[in-house]
Amino acid sequence: MHLITAEVAASPMERQIGLMHRPSMPANHGMLFIFEEPGAHCFWMKNTLLPLSIAFLADDGSVVNIADMQPQSEASHCPKKPVRYALEMNQGWFDKRGLRAGSRIGGEPFSPGAVPGR
Repeated sequence: MHLITAEVAASPMERQIGLMHRPSMPANHGMLFIFEEPGAHCFWMKNTLLPLSIAFLADDGSVVNIADMQPQSEASHCPKKPVRYALEMNQGWFDKRGLRAGSRIGGEPFSPGAVPGR
């Protein structure tokens, strides 16, 4: 089991700002992006100083796909199918823990009975 401390970005403004302009992020910390509806929510790294990995997550917390993202890049990183959630962590975090497509992330947003997008 791996404990993640994640900030939540649920509003359009929070999602737009994300982890931009931060010089560092503690180990096991990240940001969970929550969207109102499943979609092809793509991410880029303009104005983001940290190398990050992003896991696109289904409603049950299962990993759809993971992408490594380079600092200050405008390259798009998209889910392989529509998702409502994305979790950004320091680059390599998922790989170091053996988490891949099909792995499952637990926690409040993914609990049975949780209201999607909250």
